[in-house]
Amino acid sequence: MFEFIKGSVDFVGPEYIVVENNGIGYQIMTPNPFVFAKETGKEIRIYTYHYVREDLIALYGFKTREEKALFTRLLNVSGIGPKGALAILASGEPEQVVQAIENEDESFLVKFPGVGKKTARQMILDLKGKLHDLVPDFFPNLFNADEVAATVSHSTEFDEALLALKALGYSEKEIRKITPDLKKEQLTTDQYIKKALQKLLR
Repeated sequence: MFEFIKGSVDFVGPEYIVVENNGIGYQIMTPNPFVFAKETGKEIRIYTYHYVREDLIALYGFKTREEKALFTRLLNVSGIGPKGALAILASGEPEQVVQAIENEDESFLVKFPGVGKKTARQMILDLKGKLHDLVPDFFPNLFNADEVAATVSHSTEFDEALLALKALGYSEKEIRKITPDLKKEQLTTDQYIKKALQKLLR
């Protein structure tokens, strides 16, 4: 229904961003909302997917068409809903996901929230050999280590990252295991999320 929305970033939270266009604020669920934190107040173009089910109507947004395409293909896999697809994309390493599917690496795929052995096997059956067209243009690095830290405090960024991880479906127990290492560094919220996901997916 909507290919993309062009507007200014009005709000960034753990689960979604709000993009204002012509006086209307669109609530858009994204894999890692804090990627857009540095663009608050700036105009962006976000590629959208309008999800409609009996119990849910929502807009999902992505930085590139390729990211959106992978999201839609994941949705076609039995056992994967929008929240699960977002959690997979939030890793920021889609090449690893594609490689795991191509190599039938179930042990890697089951590390994502909500993905059990049955769903991992279904992902491989449904998507193996069908994602090559997305690999060359996979999303740019959303977590640039050279980015200047935002003006919010260390604890605020850290807390925001934990909220985003919970929103993706990771348990308190899983998050507690990685927090000691994360606390040793001072990063932007999206960098915390990137590092946390790298540790969770090991």
